Amino acid sequence: MPTYDASNFSPPAPVARVTLRNPSSGATISEVLLLVDSGVDITLLPRKTVESIGVPLIAGQGYELMGFDGSKSLAPAVTLDLIFLKRIFRGQYLLIEDKQGILGRDILNNIALLLDGPEQRWEEHTT
Repeated sequence: MPTYDASNFSPPAPVARVTLRNPSSGATISEVLLLVDSGVDITLLPRKTVESIGVPLIAGQGYELMGFDGSKSLAPAVTLDLIFLKRIFRGQYLLIEDKQGILGRDILNNIALLLDGPEQRWEEHTT
């Protein structure tokens, strides 16, 4: 069962480890750390990690992001496969300049997760 991360987040936060795949070359990188955040609309990926598997930026596309504090930034977009909980999520994702990314509602709305804060772990809820 995946655990919360206390070394990168204070207080400890639920994180997912995903695999990213370049749809053109098939190159992959595993164990990419993403904060599980149901308050974020879209999934944001670490730019350096995505660049390491050769995924090209979508030319001419950038999206304005606004942080909870009102700060704004421009994020480039890529198309790739994100593999999480044995599912492949093919689509467009935005890149950020951080060592870990954020797993947003574009992915989370397709799965059921049970967050157990007192035990600092989470699991997929299956019916």
